[in-house]
Amino acid sequence: MDAESRRARFEALAPGLVEPLRRFLARRTDAATADDVLSETLLVCWRRLEDLPEDPLPWAYAVARHALANAERSARRQRRVAGKVAALDPPATTTGPVGGEADLPLEEALAALRAEDAELLRLWAWEQLGPGEIATVLGLTPNAVSIRLHRARQKLRDELRKIDAAAGHEGTRGRSRS
Repeated sequence: MDAESRRARFEALAPGLVEPLRRFLARRTDAATADDVLSETLLVCWRRLEDLPEDPLPWAYAVARHALANAERSARRQRRVAGKVAALDPPATTTGPVGGEADLPLEEALAALRAEDAELLRLWAWEQLGPGEIATVLGLTPNAVSIRLHRARQKLRDELRKIDAAAGHEGTRGRSRS
């Protein structure tokens, strides 16, 4: 199969797979994990396009089920490692925000995010890790980290906008944070 016919076959199959897989995953996990697993499942479908049967949906469900199990194992492993790290090397007690009063909105916005999103942003911004390095830390693929990082940054922007709006900062309206 040449590259063009391979691409055409995938483009013909993918629309019929996406929504059933999205519903399948949404019933089993949270939205962010479902999106990640859906991406992973479609990637496997692309890589193994020659192995797809005539009716690819059940095969894709099996791939999604295994990818979801991998994601759940990874999440459990991350929690165990975090627990061990916290027990062995507890963080130093701080008396307040790291950067002083100016970081209070950021701290508040980070606290409003899911713990996984906040950790991802901290690894990226504070530890200066790239997606490949974060993937190693969290046991994810670099692609999943990039996707999650993009979403986490958007959620942080939204939270910061809410905080600015609640504080009555009119000067920040219409201005995007990046």
